[in-house]
Amino acid sequence: MITFPYQLICHHFLFIIRFYPSLAAAAAAAGGGGLIVSADVQKQQYCCQGFRAPTLNREVARLQVHCARQFYENLVPSYTIYDVECPDHSLRKFTDDGQYLISFSRSHQELIVYRPKWLSYSCKGEHCDLPSRANRFDSFFTQLYCVSLASSNEVICKDFFLYVESSQFGVFATSTAQFHDTPAIGGAIQGVPSIERITFHLLRLEDGEILDEKVFQNDFINLAHNMGVFLYDDLLAIVSLRYQTIHILQIRESGNLVDVRAIGAFCREDDELFLNSSAQFTVIPDKSKMHQPSRNHIENNVPSTQPTSDNSFLSGIKQRLLSFIFRGIWNEDRHKTTRVQCLKKKFYFHFQDYVDLIMWKVQFLDRHHLLIKFGSVDGGVSRSADHHPSFFAVYNMDTTEIVAFYQNSADELYLLFEQFCDHFYATSRNSLHMNFISSHSNNIHAFEQLRTIKNKASSFSQFVKKMLASLPFSCQSLSPSPYFDQSLFRFDDKLISATDRHRPSTDHPIKFISRRQPCVLKFKIKPGPEAGSIDGRTKKVSSFLFHPFLPLALSIQQTLFMQPSVNIHFRG
Repeated sequence: MITFPYQLICHHFLFIIRFYPSLAAAAAAAGGGGLIVSADVQKQQYCCQGFRAPTLNREVARLQVHCARQFYENLVPSYTIYDVECPDHSLRKFTDDGQYLISFSRSHQELIVYRPKWLSYSCKGEHCDLPSRANRFDSFFTQLYCVSLASSNEVICKDFFLYVESSQFGVFATSTAQFHDTPAIGGAIQGVPSIERITFHLLRLEDGEILDEKVFQNDFINLAHNMGVFLYDDLLAIVSLRYQTIHILQIRESGNLVDVRAIGAFCREDDELFLNSSAQFTVIPDKSKMHQPSRNHIENNVPSTQPTSDNSFLSGIKQRLLSFIFRGIWNEDRHKTTRVQCLKKKFYFHFQDYVDLIMWKVQFLDRHHLLIKFGSVDGGVSRSADHHPSFFAVYNMDTTEIVAFYQNSADELYLLFEQFCDHFYATSRNSLHMNFISSHSNNIHAFEQLRTIKNKASSFSQFVKKMLASLPFSCQSLSPSPYFDQSLFRFDDKLISATDRHRPSTDHPIKFISRRQPCVLKFKIKPGPEAGSIDGRTKKVSSFLFHPFLPLALSIQQTLFMQPSVNIHFRG
C-alpha cells in the first residue's frame, strides 16, 4: 500500500501540468502512465521582445494545454473497486478545485463533507489483490465534519449546491414543503406554488462554520439542479418565480450575504420613492388596491409595496421589455402608414401575450448583463417547459435597459449560441487546473455531433428551439474532468457525460476510446455490482462524480427500494 498526502499530490499534479509541459509530454510518451523525469529536463525559458511576445506566449499556452491533454490520455482511472462499504449518505459532487466531496444524510438534515486522500492504493493490472480495507469508503476519503443545516420541518435541497472557489465557501439551500393552489396575494403570480420558508446557507467549507443565511418566506425558487440561482464571481442571482423578482446578492470575503439590488417591480433604487411621491398628486379610485403589503418581501429586503393583479401599473422590468419591443418595431419602417400597420400586427395584437410573460430563469453574461428567459406561467412551473413558447432578453443592470430580445426560434440567437457557446457559460474559470469542458464552439468532435443532430432534424426551426432550450445554462452543472474532453476520449454520451444529471444505467461497462488511436480502449466505467443486477427488468439510474483533475471517480447506481451501489474507479 502506498499513501500520499492529498495536498502534496494535488500540488505536484498542477505544478507539472502548468509549468513543465515537457514533463507532461514525457509522461504521455511513457504509455504505461508512469512519470519519467530525466536530469536534463529543465523548465523552458522564453525571452520575448516587442511584437513577437504576444504571439509566442499564445504558442506556449497552446503547447501547455496540448501536453496536459496527452498527460491525461495515459493517466486514467483504470481500476475499479465494486460495492464499496459506503456510509448511508447521498453523495452530491466534488468541488471544482477538488478539495472537498459534498454529501448529505439520507434524512436530508445534515451536510457531511469529505476530503479525498488519493492516492491510497497502487495495483498492477485489472485483477489485483488489495487489502480488505481497500473496500472501505474511508480508505479513499476522510470525513472533515458533519453539520446540521435543516430545522425539524425543513430538508436540504439535495440537487442544489454552489461553490465559491475564491474563498472556499459553499452555498446550500433548505426548504419546507411545497404548497399548490396558494392564494396569490401581495403581488404573487397566480398559478405559481408557494414554499413557506426557503433558506440559503453560506458555509466556510474548511471548517463547516455557517457564516450567513438568507431567508425567503412564502415564495417559490426553482432549486433543482441550481436552475433558479446563478453564481458569477462573488455575485449571486436568485429568481423568485412567485413574486417575479431577481435578487442580486454579493458574497463578501468576510462571509456575508449582502443585498445589492432587486429587479422586478422596480429596477432602480429610487423607483418606489418616485412612484409613491407621484401618487400623492394623482387621484386613485381605490387606493387599497394599488399596493398591498407583503410580509414576504419585507423579509426578503425588497420593496414592501408590490403591484397586485388589480393594479394598472406593470412591473418595472415588464415596462422596459414592452418599451424595447415597441421601439424595435417602430424603427423597422420609417413610413408612417406602414409603421402603424406593423405596430398593430406585431405589437398591439400580441400586447397581452407580452404582458402575461413571466421570468423563468436567469444567468449572468458578465458582471453587468443578465440573460433572462421569459415564458408563460404554466411553462415556468412545469417540468416540460421546453414545449412552451419562450423568449430571451439581455438586461443591462447599470442602465436598467433591455438591450436585446429574441424568440426561442430566432436564427440570430442560435448562430451566436453555435459560434460562442463558451461565452454563455459565464463561469469563473478555475485557475488551478486545466479546463477541459468541451462544447461545439471549442471542440471539433462536439461540433460534428451538433451538425449530425441538425441534419437529422425534421425542421430547422424545431432544431433551433431544441438547442436554445438549454439557455440560460444552469450554474456549475458541468464537470471539468479531463476524461470528458472529447478531444481525448470517445464515449456514449447517452450513458455518461459532463452534465450533472442521472443517467439510465446498464449492466455493460461504459467504454472510453482514444481519439488519437480509434481502436484503443483506454478505460471502462461500470456502475453497479461487478456481476450485474439479478433482475434486468428493474429500472436503474446512475450518477457519476469525477474528480476535476485526478484519475478518481465514483459511480452510484440507484435501484428502486434498494441500497445504492457505489463503485470507486482510480488509477491502478
